[in-house]
Parts: sequence; C-alpha cells; structure tokens
Amino acid sequence: MHLAHRIRQLLLIVGMVLIGIYVAAYFHRKVLSRAQTTQFEDSRQPALSETLAATRETLPVKQFAVDFAHWSAKRITQYEESLATHFDPPLALLRISRFQLDAPVLEGTDDLTLNRGVGHIVGTALPGEEGNIGIAGHRDSFFRVLKDIKEGDTIELVTPRRTERYTVDHIVLVRPDDVSVLRPRPISSLTLVTCYPFYFIGSAPQRYIVQASIADSDNEVRKARLQEP
Repeated sequence: MHLAHRIRQLLLIVGMVLIGIYVAAYFHRKVLSRAQTTQFEDSRQPALSETLAATRETLPVKQFAVDFAHWSAKRITQYEESLATHFDPPLALLRISRFQLDAPVLEGTDDLTLNRGVGHIVGTALPGEEGNIGIAGHRDSFFRVLKDIKEGDTIELVTPRRTERYTVDHIVLVRPDDVSVLRPRPISSLTLVTCYPFYFIGSAPQRYIVQASIADSDNEVRKARLQEP
C-alpha cells in the first residue's frame, strides 16, 4: 500500500510537470507568433500606410453596394452589425462581373474584418504589387459565389492607380494548414481562399482555393521576360 501510494504521488508529479511544460510551450508559441507578426507589420507599415493614404479619397468603405442574395442570415446580421465599426479605407475593390460581385479588400483576416468585406492575407503581396496576392472571405457571404466560378473567368482588382485583370487558371481543395498556395507563382497572381464545403455546418474541414494569373499586356511582357533563359 505504501509503495502504491508513492507511485501514485510520483505519477501525479510527473503529470503536473508535463502539463506545465505544455502550457509554457503553448504560451511561448503564442508570444513568438505575435512578436513575429508585429515585426512583419512594422517592417511593412510604410508601404501599407502609403497604400491606405492613396485609397482614402478614392475607395471609401461605404461606397460598396452589397448583394445579399446568396448570403446566410447569420452573415447578413454580422455585416449590418459591422457597419457600426470604423475601418481603414480598403486597399482595393475585388470585382467578379459574372456574379455581380463587388467586395472591398480590407487589411487582415479576423472575423470582424471578414464580416465587413474580404481580407488581404498578411505576408502576401499587397494589391497593386507584383507577386501572389492572397485574399480570404467567408464561404457564406462575399465568397459564396466562388462555388460557381470556372477556369477562364475574369477577376478584377481595382486600386487607386489602375485596374488589374486576372484569369482563373487553377481551382483546388487543400487542408486548412496548407499555405503552399500562397507562395509566389511564376507571374503575378491572385489567390482567393474560403472554407469548404460551402454549406457545411460547423468548422469546415477544407479550404477552397481559386488561383488566377494576371492577364494585362504589361504583365504579359514581364511573363515573357521571366521565361527567358
């Protein structure tokens, strides 16, 4: 009995130590992730501030008319509630004419931001820049129309300086932790991300990815140059 009691005490101590290690590791990851995010935001703040300043007069948040035809009742309510919150001017306007979709592209992908518009994914190219521009949206609001998008469809990204047109060339399903689709592609690209299945109840198990390559003539020249030996 005495030996069994000591074994139970030892197991209890070991268990508490393991829990302590797990909690410490968890908070370390959180703090490190936050620090890295802050460092990244600080490094890119001048460019972001310049972009926001340029959009302030030309792309005000409230100018966008929203078509709720395909939205869930929950998202309509959350959108209306978000109107009471101040947002910085959008970085761009995402337009898919085939679906009469006009959505403001806001900075970030937190829930409140995605209730109000679609969100630029931190770490990807900014609208108007070369690279792979990542934009996320809710599957039951702005991005519900993506269920019917097809290869060859045109997506426009309107910035204060110009309108860039992209052609859809790849649609794929990935795991939520698969961020390879956000890596730079051979030419400037646009990657739209939403949850899948579109009508799944609860936390969706996959991500629906729409990738499009830039199609304007200036960038076709850049594409040719990139392919030169």
